[in-house]
Amino acid sequence: MKNLSILGSTGSIGRNTLKIVEMFRDRFKVKALAAANNVELLARQIETFHPEIAVVFDENRALELKNVLPSGADVEILHGEDGYRAAATYDSVEMVVTAMVGAAGLMPTLAAIEAGKNIALANKETLVMAGEIVVKKAAEKGISILPIDSEHSAVFQCIAGHRRKDMNKILLTASGGPFLNRPANEFVSIKPEEALNHPTWQMGKKISIDSATLMNKGLEVIEAKHLFGVSHDMIKVVIHPQSVIHSMVAYRDGAVIAQLGIPDMKGAIAYAISYPERLALKQPIPDFVNIGALTFQQPDLTKFPCLALAFKACGIGGTMPAVLNASNEVAVKAFLDKRISFTNIPELIKNTIEKHSSVKDPALSDILEADKWARGIAGKLISSTAQHLNSLQ
Repeated sequence: MKNLSILGSTGSIGRNTLKIVEMFRDRFKVKALAAANNVELLARQIETFHPEIAVVFDENRALELKNVLPSGADVEILHGEDGYRAAATYDSVEMVVTAMVGAAGLMPTLAAIEAGKNIALANKETLVMAGEIVVKKAAEKGISILPIDSEHSAVFQCIAGHRRKDMNKILLTASGGPFLNRPANEFVSIKPEEALNHPTWQMGKKISIDSATLMNKGLEVIEAKHLFGVSHDMIKVVIHPQSVIHSMVAYRDGAVIAQLGIPDMKGAIAYAISYPERLALKQPIPDFVNIGALTFQQPDLTKFPCLALAFKACGIGGTMPAVLNASNEVAVKAFLDKRISFTNIPELIKNTIEKHSSVKDPALSDILEADKWARGIAGKLISSTAQHLNSLQ
């Protein structure tokens, strides 16, 4: 029996993780659940999985959760940073599933590593912001970081049994998102509801927008750099609209190993929480006879500048990836709130990172300061952009 803590239990990854737990009650026990604001869903999860602690964003949500739970529910309700830390470091937990969205996942993940917990990582921002610090700390503690992102899970599976020194290239596949074939001159009119309509994956709002701009793939490049200990020029992005090949690894003798499957996150989640075993998920395999062509193309960095910005930040390193991530988070929220246009997203990120002087070999305090600075700069840029857009209406 493996005891789990799930940070971000009401999001897409968290919900799928709990579906796997429900399928394999004899293998997993949920000891802690943490969410942000979705109190009603968290309450249902508590009733189903009976965790010992549950965490929400603030005191008001904690009171709301207590009110919706049945009387006598045997669970400790916590909130805020202390609550997330408690869930991440809970004594009886062996593995922490870090599925929180954005930079908020960094500190709980670090706390879990410090406490000696193995990590099933879905929060890519942890490695984007502080990859060197996180990987070093995991090595010191002797714990494993197992990837949940489908692309990184695929790479992890493709390198199993092979010598790292023989690796030549990591090929991260990308569906291309909902606007792969839309002309760039129409991007300015894209609405949030269009960007949220991903053609192959069901995801949360933030990651859906990131997939539409290809920033998600850029963040995955930075994550892969740290997760697999390679330079960014060993990582190549390949557009693969069918999302059947989840990623590939090329070796120095010309061999390419690929991992294939249907576009469903449960496979990657299950592999991370059960590694090195494979669970009998009863997932269908792709219908290779009738699937048609599997196609590939180069990403258009002019049409999707967010990917180019991510490669740039990855090459600079230091605190620059944290600034990239923070400005993107602020820009995506502003787009979802209809304060800026779709094409403003890369513009705001570009303007923010150009104002930043990266700190080489940063301490955690430097990274957190850079994150805070970038959010302030991006916020000011958004205010001026929103005022300009309003004047045109």
